[in-house]
Amino acid sequence: MTVRTSKKTVTFANPFTLGDFDELLQPGTYDVETDEERLEGVSFEAYRRVQTLFHLPATPATPGRSRTLTVDPDDLEAALARDAAASIQTAPELPTVR
Repeated sequence: MTVRTSKKTVTFANPFTLGDFDELLQPGTYDVETDEERLEGVSFEAYRRVQTLFHLPATPATPGRSRTLTVDPDDLEAALARDAAASIQTAPELPTVR
């Protein structure tokens, strides 16, 4: 079984929740890792997502204590979409030039 891991960062501008995790998370940039395993026996290269990990860094309130959540990628995308929508709604209006 061949496993590949991709890494990316996501940034939230507003406090957010993620899936079934009850804690309100703070705005910031977070690391995300996705593991996929290669599907054997197919005539083309294909991978299946195995897990997505969302890394919570240590905070001033919890120094030295980082955490990792296993999340549903759809929940992560939904949280990012809510954050983008909230940012648009709270963006100040720019003055018009006449």
